[in-house]
Amino acid sequence: MKKRLSGRSTASPVVEADQGSAVVANQIIIGVDPSLRGTGYGVVKMTRPNPVALAHGTIVCPATWEHSRCLLKIFETLRDAAHEHHPTVCAIEGLFFAQNLKTALIMGEARGAALAAMAGAGLEIYEIAPRKVKQAIVGYGAARKEAVAKMVQRLLNLAAAPDPDAADALAIALAHAWDGGRTRIGVPKKI
Repeated sequence: MKKRLSGRSTASPVVEADQGSAVVANQIIIGVDPSLRGTGYGVVKMTRPNPVALAHGTIVCPATWEHSRCLLKIFETLRDAAHEHHPTVCAIEGLFFAQNLKTALIMGEARGAALAAMAGAGLEIYEIAPRKVKQAIVGYGAARKEAVAKMVQRLLNLAAAPDPDAADALAIALAHAWDGGRTRIGVPKKI
């Protein structure tokens, strides 16, 4: 009662999306695009009228590094980003079908390191298929990386387009935030 009289709201603030989906105001989402040599990450705060990018980048591991060193760097960088920005949820790129089994296994290792870091931060984790992310952001499921980067730049009002892996991660975060609303990308898969 004292909170209500003092003018403090007890209900969760909500930012309305275009067609009825509700996103919690000031929700912070970390998006992850896993890869052994270039894992993209992006942290987005959902604000009104537009979302804001808090951080983004690519975790680059040279080809000379052994896999275990790359996996540790992915884990530590994502853990540190979660600790610094306090996201409320993680969205990660879903699995895709690789023609090369070795490539699929390596991607799985990088994804595992990212999942461990996010789970260690206590986050709920959702995956979104790459085509659905592109559909949500660009309007075309087979869009090129450059188109995704340009649209992310526009949506987040960035001075320059982020590098492709970071742009994909920011797009994943945005697609998760808008899921079920104007993008209609389907029910997110919690993992």
